[in-house]
Amino acid sequence: MTALPYRDFNAYLRDRFGERVQKIIVDAGLDCPNRDGTVARGGCIYCNRRGSGTGNHAKGLSITEQIRVGSRFVARRYKARKFLIYFQSFSNTYAPVPVLRRLYDEALGAVPGIVGLSIGTRPDCVDKAVLDLLGDYGRRTLMWVEYGLQSAHDETLRRINRGHDVACFRRAAAETRRRGIRVCAHVILGLPGESRGEMMETAKALAEMGIDAVKIHLLYVVRGTALERMYRTGAYQCLTQSEYVDLVCEFLEHLPPKVVIQRLTGDPHPDELVAPDWARDRSTLNRIRETLTAAHRFQGGRYGG
Repeated sequence: MTALPYRDFNAYLRDRFGERVQKIIVDAGLDCPNRDGTVARGGCIYCNRRGSGTGNHAKGLSITEQIRVGSRFVARRYKARKFLIYFQSFSNTYAPVPVLRRLYDEALGAVPGIVGLSIGTRPDCVDKAVLDLLGDYGRRTLMWVEYGLQSAHDETLRRINRGHDVACFRRAAAETRRRGIRVCAHVILGLPGESRGEMMETAKALAEMGIDAVKIHLLYVVRGTALERMYRTGAYQCLTQSEYVDLVCEFLEHLPPKVVIQRLTGDPHPDELVAPDWARDRSTLNRIRETLTAAHRFQGGRYGG
């Protein structure tokens, strides 16, 4: 198998565990302070009521049931025998510590073969007690915390109604890594009003912070969001596929070679997607890889060290 021009998450997991490890997504039914009035109401401009989740909690499925269904599916499709449980929707540290402990314990005990947890949340949803809890799990199992940053520019964060600033992310990431927990930062390319140079500055900021992994997302428009209203009135224009591929390739070049790349594009629900139509095109990942390889470009190629 030809090596990829970036440090792929699947390869990272295979190197660590000696075989394929597959993520299983779970919906814990938690909320978000940017929606319930604690920080704001309505959430980020691109987020709908499902919060990028599966909606399985609203369907009445427990954590254990979700993992059992998911493990059977990925075992058939990928022949995987080991699993990483990903708490995805909304903010999965936004609950009292006893509640979080119960959820995480249930996940770890749901089926054989679970090797760790990946907790998606916001940097303003962790305090010392929560971080200490995560650190306790990190001493027993593989532990990732995935923080939404989206951009390293406060003006952009205000524009998208993010509800926290870059300094908040820096503090949370540093305190999380200080406890030995790996940090994955989520960023979005194509945010309203953000230039190419500003997007690359976000890559450089993550490099400087020593982040362990990055997920790069396309900004696509989903139904029922403020972004949809902007798109309908012409206030927002989506990136083309070629523009996005070009941005991702350069973004990767600014990241250190050791950073794990967990995602390179978005994965919209087909029934929710408004635009762009190409966001459902499965060829985008291959185009990124082909563009890098053809030009002998690679992750870290512009990283200054």
